Amino acid sequence: MAKANSTSSPSRVYVVGIALTMAALFYILADTLTEKLVNQGDQATAFSVTTDQGKTISLKDYPGKVLVLNFWASWCKPCVDEMPSLNEFSKRMAKEGVTVLGISVDHDEAKYKKFLKDANIAFQTYRDEKANIPASYGTFKYPETYIIDKQGKVVEKIIGEEFWLNPNVITRIRRLL
Repeated sequence: MAKANSTSSPSRVYVVGIALTMAALFYILADTLTEKLVNQGDQATAFSVTTDQGKTISLKDYPGKVLVLNFWASWCKPCVDEMPSLNEFSKRMAKEGVTVLGISVDHDEAKYKKFLKDANIAFQTYRDEKANIPASYGTFKYPETYIIDKQGKVVEKIIGEEFWLNPNVITRIRRLL
């Protein structure tokens, strides 16, 4: 009997080791497949882009400032409908220290640039044709906007079209200044 136990003990250790390794691998795989979402109260996901206007913008450039991060596309009707009010909002609020950054997921650069010109967009924009930045926020439907406060936290996540000249919206943003 003693001999049987001595040969089965290394086998049990081996089996337990394999089981623990498999469990760890399963956990790691499951975690990587989990969709990452940035929600209200979360720290905003870091990014760095060079806008169409030639300015390099990084989230870390905004300590002590309010950033309105808008994900959109020229082929998205609610995005297009939202643009006039967002454009006017950006003009009004820039004087108060609010920055609007639009990140488009347009694949067609010519259509994207034509839209910007035709709509006379005044705020800074960037075309992320692979949608890497929106994906890092968990955004896959457009428009979606993140209001990021002076500490880099998401204080509001707006899913869908917003009328940016609504006095309630402006009041909510001003409270962050």
